Amino acid sequence: MNRGVPRWAKLAIAAFIVVVVGAVGGPYVYIHFIEGKAPAPLSVNTSTSPAAATSPGTTSSGETSSSSVDGTWSVGSGSVVGYRVHETLFGQSNTATGRTSSVTGSLTVAGDTVTSGSFSADLTSVASDKSQRDHQFQGRIMNTATYPTATFKLTQPIALGSEPADGVTVTKQATGDLTLHGVTKSITFAVSVKKSGSTIAASGSVPIVFADYNIANPSFAGTVTTDDHGTLEFLLNFTKA
Repeated sequence: MNRGVPRWAKLAIAAFIVVVVGAVGGPYVYIHFIEGKAPAPLSVNTSTSPAAATSPGTTSSGETSSSSVDGTWSVGSGSVVGYRVHETLFGQSNTATGRTSSVTGSLTVAGDTVTSGSFSADLTSVASDKSQRDHQFQGRIMNTATYPTATFKLTQPIALGSEPADGVTVTKQATGDLTLHGVTKSITFAVSVKKSGSTIAASGSVPIVFADYNIANPSFAGTVTTDDHGTLEFLLNFTKA
């Protein structure tokens, strides 16, 4: 007589289902409901800097600003540099981001041309929403104890064509030397510029292939796998020196 599936087999199947649901559903719930979405890419059009509330042609104190952009402009408050990397956790897709506001630098403008510029970001202060990820970033991935900063120096002038009008976003190509993890490479990328009163904001994103800079792949055996590349993104708010 057929007694059906033995009770021990039913228990084994039930346990297997629980494990599968936990392995797949757990990461899904964690990523999509607990961790939440990654912040939007940095952009001059979503800047929350003080300049965003400044009327064209005026400073934050209400004084009339000079219309000329000639001179030296220094990186000011609200500036951010960070990374964006696609990762997979137990089959679930996620975007990891880390950022720092410890950014310094300046650029020089003459007429309608950016003639020079150099910038530095403190990588030891880069932070994400997860301390485990930050530990890996500071240690085996970027080794910030040895390479604490990322730098960029403009090597070619940027011709703006004309002095930017207030509130208008202009996109140009920038070429310079980027140094990451002790490796320097010449890069060219698009940079968006927007003048708002007495502040000039600049934003952009640079694709980074980890192997090009001798950076260890962020993948963590058994739990997280990542692409072999990521993005360096920035939003710089400049005030006249």
